[in-house]
Amino acid sequence: MAVKQCARFDAYSFAMSNTGGRDSGVQSVDRAISVLEILARRGEAGVSELAAEIDVHKSTAFRLLGALEGRGLVEQATDRGKYRLGFGLIPLAGAVSDRLDVTRQGRPVCEQLAADLGETINVAVLQEHWAVNVDQALGPSTVATHNWIGRLTPLHCTSSGKVLLAHLDAERRVAVLTASGMRGFTPSTLTSPEALDPELARVRETGLAVAVEEYEVGLNAAAAPVQDRSGEVIAAVSVSGPAYRLDTDRLDELATPLRAGAAEISRRMGWLGA
Repeated sequence: MAVKQCARFDAYSFAMSNTGGRDSGVQSVDRAISVLEILARRGEAGVSELAAEIDVHKSTAFRLLGALEGRGLVEQATDRGKYRLGFGLIPLAGAVSDRLDVTRQGRPVCEQLAADLGETINVAVLQEHWAVNVDQALGPSTVATHNWIGRLTPLHCTSSGKVLLAHLDAERRVAVLTASGMRGFTPSTLTSPEALDPELARVRETGLAVAVEEYEVGLNAAAAPVQDRSGEVIAAVSVSGPAYRLDTDRLDELATPLRAGAAEISRRMGWLGA
């Protein structure tokens, strides 16, 4: 029983109690991450080697390894007294790999869309209470444009953000919108959940979100959802451009090819649904 309890040692409890406070807890988390990075680099390492590399006493390294082992993040290599990364990392890596894979799978589709539609195409994923753009393809019309890659944009007033919001469960959506503050960027920005909810319902119904000068005056966009193999919406693919060129009539025209592009990326991600 004692061995089992040690194996299930709670990482956070250790971090907070080891030296008695939040700062020491952060330090312990940092050391635990360092252990994982070392094992990823070396493949295997013993307690003494790890202790020396992160500059702690051997007993501290042993407790860190116990916490990580209890969560399945590391495991002992049989009869060698060494540790290696554990299978508990697979679900964590999988959650990230789908978001990275959507860039790889979506690249040719986005490039073709940009060429066909003549506008900027972006792929965005959810990060906390933001949409973060992870890929971009430029159409022939886009002589001068924003570089959106890596840029955090608000959820409530961008087309990609609305797609990502619309497919969250209600409780999480409320939490995300509360955290965002729903700032008004232009006179057209919707700044309350009550005003935004009917639009999100339309997004779920039609598979398309639009933003008409809601984030920036003079900038319009439309977006469609990308699904993974389980049918979960993991990204949004959007088309954006200046309002004088991408007016509401033009956005309506682009809805069908944009949905088709999003569906093709979803298919490449393993989604076999309708």
